[in-house]
Amino acid sequence: MFDKILIANRGEIACRVIESARGLGVRTVAVYSDADRAAKHVALADEAVHIGGPQPSESYLRGDAVIEAAQATGAEAIHPGYGFLSENPDFVEAVEAAGLVFIGPSASAIRAMGLKDAAKTLMEEAGVPVVPGYHGADQGDALLASEAEKIGFPVLIKAVAGGGGKGMRLVERAEAFADALASARGEARTAFGNADVLIEKFVSQPRHIEVQVFGDGQSAVHLFERDCSLQRRHQKVIEEAPAPGMTEEMRAAMGEAGVRAAEAIGYKGAGTVEFIVDGSEGLRPDGFWFMEMNTRLQVEHPVTEAITGVDLVEWQLRVASGEGLPKRQEELSIIGHAFESRLYAEDVPAGFLPATGRLAHLQFPQGARADSGVRSGDEISMFYDPMIAKIITHGPTREVALKRMARALRETQVAGTVTNLSFLGALCAHEDFAKGDVDTGLIGREIDALVSAPEGTGRHLALAALCALDLLEAAWPTGVHLWAPMTRAITLKSAQAGEVVMRVTSLGAEAHDMRIGEEDARIEARRAGGLWRLDGALAPEARRIGGQVFVFDNYGLSFDLIDPLERAAYAGAGGGLVEAPMPGLVKEVFVAAGEAVSAGQKIAVLEAMKMEHALLAPRDGTVAEVLAEAGAQVDAGAALVRLEEEEAA
Repeated sequence: MFDKILIANRGEIACRVIESARGLGVRTVAVYSDADRAAKHVALADEAVHIGGPQPSESYLRGDAVIEAAQATGAEAIHPGYGFLSENPDFVEAVEAAGLVFIGPSASAIRAMGLKDAAKTLMEEAGVPVVPGYHGADQGDALLASEAEKIGFPVLIKAVAGGGGKGMRLVERAEAFADALASARGEARTAFGNADVLIEKFVSQPRHIEVQVFGDGQSAVHLFERDCSLQRRHQKVIEEAPAPGMTEEMRAAMGEAGVRAAEAIGYKGAGTVEFIVDGSEGLRPDGFWFMEMNTRLQVEHPVTEAITGVDLVEWQLRVASGEGLPKRQEELSIIGHAFESRLYAEDVPAGFLPATGRLAHLQFPQGARADSGVRSGDEISMFYDPMIAKIITHGPTREVALKRMARALRETQVAGTVTNLSFLGALCAHEDFAKGDVDTGLIGREIDALVSAPEGTGRHLALAALCALDLLEAAWPTGVHLWAPMTRAITLKSAQAGEVVMRVTSLGAEAHDMRIGEEDARIEARRAGGLWRLDGALAPEARRIGGQVFVFDNYGLSFDLIDPLERAAYAGAGGGLVEAPMPGLVKEVFVAAGEAVSAGQKIAVLEAMKMEHALLAPRDGTVAEVLAEAGAQVDAGAALVRLEEEEAA
């Protein structure tokens, strides 16, 4: 076993690797960027080395700096985590040339699966079923359109070097193909430096089921399947293992196909073979096809660990250090069911826009596993993926595991940034998902029902008022006798209720009466046994941080404290100002001053959180000013384009 390893990554996966390495007595070295000087993974590691600026290209993607850090600290091996350099064969070769061990597959195995078209050809030769499509080298527009016609619409255009949904477009009719092809190529060129695409038949009721494989370079085993069908824009949201509705016959067929895929390329370490499954007539052994192989550990690996009792990172370290496979196939079995929810800092009602901000408070419930790379007080940076944590639950049955997940989400406390907690909770409560009736289109079909901002009630306003006035913890002052109860007024503001004046009458340290706004509704707050109750119902937790109060109920509610003497009047720009919804890089600007635009027209593209976001004209009008140019780094709220004022009717 190694004595010391370096982790070429950040965030929750770096923390995860450190945990398993520590359990084996292996010392760890973290690397960090300027933005991550005080990050959790840096604090957890035995040593840490600074490798560059906040942009990934200045730090985590600098293979030379990572290798130098490993050599300088005496690390014997490098664990890549996932993302960044994890599937870069040139980096693998550089690591080995430096006399270090790469904790993962060989460069040749990564190359074999790195391009989707070549990988599909290889899989066909290995006897793995492949989706009908075109994977050829001829990338002419006319040929691709012709091949799409042969396959039959709908089809998927996919970047051959793609991942994470980038460079992927669904085309449902022939006349939309040309525009979709241009768009997919442009995104692929930006994301991967390779504009080549492949065309695949689109399965109308698809499920995304993947098989966890593990090899030692010669033989391989599978650790069963995961269902990752709950997706939004091709990004996984909630994963589970095993797949609902899976039959033993199909499980055996998929597992064998996964093992054949791994052994065909001499795979070493943890990998995932992803299949598209036709769920229209149930799960059938002849209804799944190879999509791609991820030659690394997957984000959703904890659900496999939960149902098998296997520490996959430990296996990675053991096999990379020279051991054989820790278990034979017949020694592996499924125990219960597990779910993983991806908790992100994102504004769901605003179209799932990634969010930034300082985590003023972060607390996970007991009874659930939470893999996180951040703590209370940490910053969600604009430079990296805005994941806060992965929340994992396990139970003897799917129903129990899902109920535990629903409760864990309700009890997770986050303050300081908007999150997708309520969206995850709505998914867990969705009737079809609860029944196991899932496919990759579920979220798209049900988006209106699933996307809504958490709503507060009078009880939440009352609790926020008590917290704002420091009445939840403060003892009643002694030595003071009031001839009458004291009443104070405080103004709270929330996105749903707007501004509300709360009048709080204190009857003692453990009794307060409150009246809400103009409705004058009354709520009684009483404390007994150290617990507050509002109109008899147990109150949730609340916390004041600066000028806000956070009530940890309904997946998190926030209230601004309004000082009447310091109101900030904001009249807006009459719907004529296009602003950056988050910090990012202005990728393109498509309009110029004096140009007429229509409502909904794309006028700029902002790149942030590793994704491109189209900014649209809010109304018909004429461009008065272009306030930012391509290549500019802008803050959230920065004005980018201003339209001329509308003439009065």
